[in-house]
Amino acid sequence: MLKTGIADLKTDESYYALVMAIAKRARNIAEKAEREEIPLTEKPVSLALEELREGHLLITHPQHEDDEDSMQ
Repeated sequence: MLKTGIADLKTDESYYALVMAIAKRARNIAEKAEREEIPLTEKPVSLALEELREGHLLITHPQHEDDEDSMQ
């Protein structure tokens, strides 16, 4: 079980954005570990969550073309 869950994070991000960011980072961690043959001592999701909690993972939102048009 994770020591810190998503619900415990102090952030203004939506739950969906947090889940998507953690899942994407966890996939990156797992792929890199497999590619470089690095054994993981923790689950990739746990590592990604820890990175987010420590501020090493930044969540960005893509800007849509419609948003740019309405800002001009």
